[in-house]
Amino acid sequence: MTADPAAAADPLLDRALVEEATKKSGLIWVQGEGSPARALWHVWHEGAAHLVGDGPDEQPLPGLVDGGRAEVTVRSKDKGGRVVAWTADVSELAPGSEPWEAAVAELKGKRLNASDAEGITERWASQCRVVRLTPRGAVTEVPSGSLAAAPLPTAATTRQPVPGALPRLLFKRKRR
Repeated sequence: MTADPAAAADPLLDRALVEEATKKSGLIWVQGEGSPARALWHVWHEGAAHLVGDGPDEQPLPGLVDGGRAEVTVRSKDKGGRVVAWTADVSELAPGSEPWEAAVAELKGKRLNASDAEGITERWASQCRVVRLTPRGAVTEVPSGSLAAAPLPTAATTRQPVPGALPRLLFKRKRR
């Protein structure tokens, strides 16, 4: 869906589109200042997307600095295509503050496969950052066409090619 400048006259409609699309999406693509866009899990709470990261066993949050801006692209949960893009004001929540506690309560419920589920709040307070992305202004235009980019460098490797005899061995077993 692309934002039509003529239809963008209603800020309440834009706000509702951003909120509903972001709530329903499990991942958002976030591009901080001077960094590439990354897929990040989040929680929508009190009118903004909240992220936790930059700690052990958590997602990286490069370019998301307190007082900065970020570009957010929301994908469709069912089809994976782009739904809407918006600009966000970035603010880092202070550990132990009331907004931090409220955001962490929501994030904790959405955190999958945490190695230390009981002590996760304390770990986030001491070793991680909780960031709030507040929508700013109208929906930004989502360009038509592909936004495909080269994958980010990683230490991950792919498997070696399957040996030529393996398919014959597997199919032979099934026939018996």
